[in-house]
Amino acid sequence: MGISPHIMIVESRYYELIAEELINSVLHELKTARATYERFEVPGAFEIPAAIKFTIDGKVKGSSTNNFDGFIALGCVIRGQTTHYDYVCGESARGLQDLALNHSIALGYGILTVENQEQAMARAKRSEQDRGGHAARACLKMIELKKHFEIYGK
Repeated sequence: MGISPHIMIVESRYYELIAEELINSVLHELKTARATYERFEVPGAFEIPAAIKFTIDGKVKGSSTNNFDGFIALGCVIRGQTTHYDYVCGESARGLQDLALNHSIALGYGILTVENQEQAMARAKRSEQDRGGHAARACLKMIELKKHFEIYGK
Protein backbone atom coordinates (compact mmCIF):
# COMPACT_ATOMS: atom_id res chain seq x y z
CA MET A 1 0.00 0.00 0.00
CA GLY A 2 3.03 2.33 0.22
CA ILE A 3 2.49 5.01 2.86
CA SER A 4 0.53 3.73 5.85
CA PRO A 5 -3.12 4.67 5.61
CA HIS A 6 -4.65 6.80 8.36
CA ILE A 7 -8.11 5.63 9.42
CA MET A 8 -10.95 7.24 11.37
CA ILE A 9 -12.80 4.69 13.49
CA VAL A 10 -16.24 5.83 14.62
CA GLU A 11 -17.72 3.53 17.18
CA SER A 12 -20.98 3.34 19.03
CA ARG A 13 -20.34 1.60 22.34
CA TYR A 14 -24.03 1.29 23.23
CA TYR A 15 -23.50 -2.45 23.69
CA GLU A 16 -20.11 -2.43 25.39
CA LEU A 17 -19.19 -6.14 25.11
CA ILE A 18 -20.13 -6.31 21.45
CA ALA A 19 -18.30 -3.05 20.75
CA GLU A 20 -15.18 -4.45 22.42
CA GLU A 21 -15.24 -7.55 20.19
CA LEU A 22 -15.66 -5.41 17.08
CA ILE A 23 -12.86 -2.99 17.92
CA ASN A 24 -10.43 -5.79 18.85
CA SER A 25 -10.86 -7.27 15.39
CA VAL A 26 -10.49 -3.89 13.71
CA LEU A 27 -7.32 -3.06 15.62
CA HIS A 28 -5.83 -6.46 14.79
CA GLU A 29 -6.38 -5.84 11.06
CA LEU A 30 -5.08 -2.28 11.17
CA LYS A 31 -1.97 -3.37 13.05
CA THR A 32 -1.37 -6.10 10.49
CA ALA A 33 -1.71 -3.50 7.71
CA ARG A 34 0.52 -1.03 9.63
CA ALA A 35 -2.24 1.55 9.43
CA THR A 36 -2.57 4.42 11.87
CA TYR A 37 -5.93 5.35 13.31
CA GLU A 38 -7.91 7.64 15.56
CA ARG A 39 -10.95 6.48 17.49
CA PHE A 40 -14.08 8.52 18.11
CA GLU A 41 -17.07 7.40 20.18
CA VAL A 42 -20.66 8.37 19.47
CA PRO A 43 -23.81 7.57 21.47
CA GLY A 44 -25.37 5.20 18.93
CA ALA A 45 -25.32 3.93 15.36
CA PHE A 46 -27.58 6.77 14.22
CA GLU A 47 -24.84 9.33 15.02
CA ILE A 48 -22.04 7.59 13.09
CA PRO A 49 -22.67 9.25 9.68
CA ALA A 50 -22.68 12.72 11.23
CA ALA A 51 -19.34 12.10 12.96
CA ILE A 52 -17.77 11.13 9.65
CA LYS A 53 -19.33 14.13 7.93
CA PHE A 54 -17.82 16.42 10.58
CA THR A 55 -14.33 15.35 9.60
CA ILE A 56 -15.12 15.59 5.88
CA ASP A 57 -16.16 19.17 6.57
CA GLY A 58 -12.97 19.75 8.59
CA LYS A 59 -14.69 20.24 11.93
CA VAL A 60 -12.98 17.60 14.09
CA LYS A 61 -11.15 19.27 16.98
CA GLY A 62 -8.48 17.47 18.94
CA SER A 63 -7.60 15.26 15.98
CA SER A 64 -3.95 15.14 15.02
CA THR A 65 -5.10 15.33 11.42
CA ASN A 66 -8.38 15.73 9.61
CA ASN A 67 -6.92 13.99 6.60
CA PHE A 68 -8.18 10.44 6.88
CA ASP A 69 -7.63 7.94 4.09
CA GLY A 70 -10.56 5.82 5.18
CA PHE A 71 -13.34 5.39 7.69
CA ILE A 72 -14.63 2.46 9.71
CA ALA A 73 -18.14 2.57 11.16
CA LEU A 74 -18.73 0.25 14.13
CA GLY A 75 -21.88 -0.35 16.10
CA CYS A 76 -24.71 -2.69 16.84
CA VAL A 77 -28.47 -2.31 16.64
CA ILE A 78 -30.58 -5.04 18.25
CA ARG A 79 -34.24 -5.34 17.32
CA GLY A 80 -36.59 -4.30 20.08
CA GLN A 81 -40.36 -4.18 20.37
CA THR A 82 -40.84 -0.99 18.37
CA THR A 83 -40.05 0.31 14.89
CA HIS A 84 -37.10 2.31 16.25
CA TYR A 85 -34.79 -0.49 15.06
CA ASP A 86 -35.92 -0.08 11.45
CA TYR A 87 -35.33 3.66 11.46
CA VAL A 88 -31.90 3.48 13.07
CA CYS A 89 -30.71 0.67 10.77
CA GLY A 90 -32.03 2.25 7.61
CA GLU A 91 -30.97 5.79 8.29
CA SER A 92 -27.47 4.97 9.51
CA ALA A 93 -26.87 2.74 6.47
CA ARG A 94 -28.32 5.34 4.11
CA GLY A 95 -26.27 8.11 5.68
CA LEU A 96 -23.05 6.15 5.34
CA GLN A 97 -23.79 5.12 1.76
CA ASP A 98 -24.57 8.74 0.86
CA LEU A 99 -21.22 9.81 2.32
CA ALA A 100 -19.36 7.09 0.42
CA LEU A 101 -20.99 8.02 -2.88
CA ASN A 102 -21.12 11.80 -2.52
CA HIS A 103 -17.61 12.24 -1.10
CA SER A 104 -15.76 9.22 -2.52
CA ILE A 105 -14.69 8.00 0.91
CA ALA A 106 -13.24 4.57 1.58
CA LEU A 107 -15.66 3.07 4.09
CA GLY A 108 -15.71 -0.13 6.09
CA TYR A 109 -19.25 -0.84 7.30
CA GLY A 110 -19.25 -2.62 10.64
CA ILE A 111 -22.70 -1.89 12.03
CA LEU A 112 -24.37 -5.10 13.12
CA THR A 113 -28.14 -5.26 12.70
CA VAL A 114 -29.41 -8.29 14.56
CA GLU A 115 -32.34 -9.84 16.37
CA ASN A 116 -30.59 -10.52 19.71
CA GLN A 117 -27.32 -10.34 21.63
CA GLU A 118 -26.38 -13.92 20.77
CA GLN A 119 -26.46 -13.11 17.05
CA ALA A 120 -24.47 -9.95 17.71
CA MET A 121 -21.73 -11.77 19.59
CA ALA A 122 -21.47 -14.44 16.89
CA ARG A 123 -21.01 -11.74 14.27
CA ALA A 124 -18.62 -9.67 16.38
CA LYS A 125 -16.21 -12.35 17.62
CA ARG A 126 -13.02 -12.67 15.60
CA SER A 127 -13.17 -16.45 16.04
CA GLU A 128 -16.63 -16.57 14.46
CA GLN A 129 -17.94 -14.15 11.81
CA ASP A 130 -15.38 -11.37 12.45
CA ARG A 131 -17.51 -8.49 11.14
CA GLY A 132 -15.12 -5.92 12.66
CA GLY A 133 -12.20 -7.48 10.82
CA HIS A 134 -14.27 -7.55 7.65
CA ALA A 135 -15.06 -3.82 8.00
CA ALA A 136 -11.36 -3.01 8.46
CA ARG A 137 -10.34 -5.12 5.45
CA ALA A 138 -13.09 -3.53 3.34
CA CYS A 139 -11.88 -0.05 4.29
CA LEU A 140 -8.28 -0.89 3.44
CA LYS A 141 -9.31 -2.42 0.12
CA MET A 142 -11.36 0.64 -0.79
CA ILE A 143 -8.36 2.87 0.02
CA GLU A 144 -6.31 0.79 -2.43
CA LEU A 145 -9.03 1.11 -5.05
CA LYS A 146 -9.19 4.90 -4.60
CA LYS A 147 -5.42 5.10 -5.05
CA HIS A 148 -5.66 2.93 -8.15
CA PHE A 149 -8.08 5.41 -9.68
CA GLU A 150 -6.09 8.35 -8.27
CA ILE A 151 -8.99 9.72 -6.26
CA TYR A 152 -7.72 11.99 -3.50
CA GLY A 153 -9.47 14.29 -1.06
CA LYS A 154 -13.17 15.06 -1.47
